[in-house]
Amino acid sequence: MSNVELIKKIREKTALSFGEISKALVETGGDELKTLEFLQSRGAQIAGKKSSREIKEGVISAYIHGNGKIGVILELGSETDFVAKNEEFKKLAHELAMQVASMNPKDTEELLSQPFIKDSSVIIADLINQHIARLGENIKVRNFTRLEI
Repeated sequence: MSNVELIKKIREKTALSFGEISKALVETGGDELKTLEFLQSRGAQIAGKKSSREIKEGVISAYIHGNGKIGVILELGSETDFVAKNEEFKKLAHELAMQVASMNPKDTEELLSQPFIKDSSVIIADLINQHIARLGENIKVRNFTRLEI
């Protein structure tokens, strides 16, 4: 597999920039698995640096399951309205609402430790960290409510 094909493959999995992936490939000697692990730890480092930043904006996402018997309202916070209006951020909020509907966590801490329903190799905290690295802002699940009949 050529370097360009490998970068495209990793980009499909992570949605990170070509430059970021290229740097990670150089750091890891071109190994795909090591590169993915490196990028994941890099996302956690970036999230750690941004975690003290104040959350002032965000979105509220609602999800009603197909059967109409489970609903979730979730508040996802960001630093600026610029990120809050970003389609990728809104998609994350919707996916987190679906996660809450599916897995019924008792609180935010439990939610963050759950495997993601669309990719069980990723936990929710890592999913959020990936978005922090991509969007460049602190992101936090502020609150959620799950209703079930």
